[in-house]
Amino acid sequence: MNQNSRRYFLGAVGASVMANRPVSAAPSDSVRIGIVGLGGRGTHLLTKEVTRVKNAKVTHLCEIDQARLEKAQANAEKAGFGKVRGTDDMRRLFDDKEVDAVIVATPDHWHAPAAILACAAGKDVYVEKPVSHNLREGRLLVDAARKYQRVVQAGMQSRSRPSTMKAIEVVRSGVLGRVLMAKAWNSQLRDDIGAKPNSPAPAGVTYDTWVGPAEMVPFNANRFHYKWHWNWNFGTGDMGNDGAHQVDQARWALDVGLPKRVSGSGAKYYFKDDQETPDTMNLTFDYGDKGLVWEMRIWHDYGLEGIDNGVAVYGTEGFLHIGRWKGDWGYRVFDKSGKMVTEYQDKEPDFHMQNFIDCVKSRQRPNCDIEIGHLSSAMCHLGNIVHRTGRNIAFNPANESIPGDPAAAAMLKRKYREHWGTPKGV
Repeated sequence: MNQNSRRYFLGAVGASVMANRPVSAAPSDSVRIGIVGLGGRGTHLLTKEVTRVKNAKVTHLCEIDQARLEKAQANAEKAGFGKVRGTDDMRRLFDDKEVDAVIVATPDHWHAPAAILACAAGKDVYVEKPVSHNLREGRLLVDAARKYQRVVQAGMQSRSRPSTMKAIEVVRSGVLGRVLMAKAWNSQLRDDIGAKPNSPAPAGVTYDTWVGPAEMVPFNANRFHYKWHWNWNFGTGDMGNDGAHQVDQARWALDVGLPKRVSGSGAKYYFKDDQETPDTMNLTFDYGDKGLVWEMRIWHDYGLEGIDNGVAVYGTEGFLHIGRWKGDWGYRVFDKSGKMVTEYQDKEPDFHMQNFIDCVKSRQRPNCDIEIGHLSSAMCHLGNIVHRTGRNIAFNPANESIPGDPAAAAMLKRKYREHWGTPKGV
């Protein structure tokens, strides 16, 4: 534990598992937020998101990289939050009675375990996408939110983006006719990360805590800051990274839950580096009466339909695109002949964090309640299972199982090491 962490906890008492009663900030008070994970996403939430919402302030920070922690504390002070407490141990933050809500912006493998611990400690949670590293722990997070009566918002911001909400209203209006299919895509250029040997962890990094409940592997820079996305032990590839947003929008437009069958393939065609996850995917999620298609190519920069990460919704009378072009979010409606009949864009930002704060105070379900976040994240996990096994799978949405394929079913979970962060019931 670093010096900041020791200083943070002088005099602290109580265990997080005992603080499971429902609590919330008074309507007149600011919601006091602790952020766990201060990489790119955590820093954005600290400096760009919480700063523009009402009735909230960041008071606590947790980060295993001392340099990042100190930089985040400086950023918090510049943002007007004053001097905030810092630690490298999230348990210290969860135990602190001065924290009302927690933002989990860690690598994927910590999302559900950290959020479950926070729920058990009586904290409301904003958890980044995907909400889990595997399907089973995602369901456990939903169960924890309900058991401890917590407000848990998944970081799928389109659920609170005005233009996307309006696009879904268009789909529901019937103007597209009978909607039978949606396509979600991720079409962008990612970096080649090259190859690097294992090495000692950098000074100031609490690597054992960073690995957490995942299987322990030697430190490697290509499995660490941000690059963990492309390693199966810690990340879920770009399907879980960016794809979770587009898959969620497509699922929302179709008004469906989890599929009956998943088919297709994934491959690593372009990159010859240390990435384990695919750079190309083509998948179909079959619901029996509707279909959802996922396409991913992360080796070019020319987009698809003029949109790098987007969604198309197809009906019997026309189709609709959702995405961002020329810098702004919006949607386009096309008739049966392919002629664009409506184009809408706005510069209005999403109010996802504000929705979370409002729900912390009102105790209502947020726009992207954890059940929604779990279902959309589960789609990403199922797609990755098809890629990793190299075969199509049948799925039982009722009990979230893969019947008749033990190897694929085993991937609904993961291997954990013995660790205080390992969720119970996995």
